[in-house]
Amino acid sequence: MHFSTLLLPLMVLATVSGTETKDCNVSSCYASPLPPLSPLSLTTSRPTPWGKPAFTLPNGTLCCDSLTQVRAGINAIDAQLVELLAQRAAFVREATRFKRTIDSIDVPARDREVIEGAVNASRKTEPRLPETIARAVFEAIINASVPFEECVFGESEAGCGEE
Repeated sequence: MHFSTLLLPLMVLATVSGTETKDCNVSSCYASPLPPLSPLSLTTSRPTPWGKPAFTLPNGTLCCDSLTQVRAGINAIDAQLVELLAQRAAFVREATRFKRTIDSIDVPARDREVIEGAVNASRKTEPRLPETIARAVFEAIINASVPFEECVFGESEAGCGEE
């Protein structure tokens, strides 16, 4: 299965229509690398909530009125991510069946293709996914998937490869 096919359900499940925040410019926070933190931000204390809501929820309401509402939205998306990661792990397990040796499990060129595909896709999402998050998440997915696939390969060598 091609990477973009796996990413599409994630984008559909978490779809919200975006609007840019008008009272602050945070566009540099969506590129990679992130800009350095200004010394002023380390000592700033502001009333909350600051700024204006930055995007519209799928039901058409502006998000968010409270930190509780923000966290509820994050929790709902996290649950969807876990389901999608379970499906991805099932595909990883299936991929192992097509590998002849343990050395053929980790393919650095494929790793780079998946990571760069995620970073490129992040530039087209609405609302925008910061490139640093896309890169870090997909690096973590691959770094966890390779040992899992090696384990599956090793266990199949122990006697469950033929049925």
